[in-house]
Amino acid sequence: MDETEFWELIDSTREGAEGDAEDQADLLVERLLQLAPDDVVDFARHFEARYNRAYLWDLWGAASVLLDGASDDAFDCFRCWLIGQGREVFEGAVHDPDHLAELLDDFDPEVDGDAEDLGYAADEAYEQLTGVAEVPDLGLPPQPAEPMGAPFDPEDDAVLEERFPRLWERFRE
Repeated sequence: MDETEFWELIDSTREGAEGDAEDQADLLVERLLQLAPDDVVDFARHFEARYNRAYLWDLWGAASVLLDGASDDAFDCFRCWLIGQGREVFEGAVHDPDHLAELLDDFDPEVDGDAEDLGYAADEAYEQLTGVAEVPDLGLPPQPAEPMGAPFDPEDDAVLEERFPRLWERFRE
């Protein structure tokens, strides 16, 4: 599975689920079950690489603005949700997290920003296909111990408003 096929799976399941993250995860498992186990491992590798790439202080700050605070667990779920939004939103957010103010049509912290199940879709499909509980080693470096970029307090509203003015204006004021 190449990167284009990865994003096509993400997009088609998001559209099929009409944006509902839980439904998207269920559809993703169904679609992955139609693939060979090696393709499911490739999907997992693409997902994990993007998940690790999104481990950024600035993205954590953007998540804090959108979610009105984001613990480390909430940020993990947010990164899965962000991948589930597709390539354009993901790449735009990683490049400039404040750009999410323009990339997102709307955002409801009660239903958006949490897609933990997307992060487990490949594991679930792989187990159903092979009977093996864990996907083989993906050959990726581990996630860094700390987010990449310049650290700051993602709970400090003054810092968040200054660093993410467009997000702050659209989603917090």
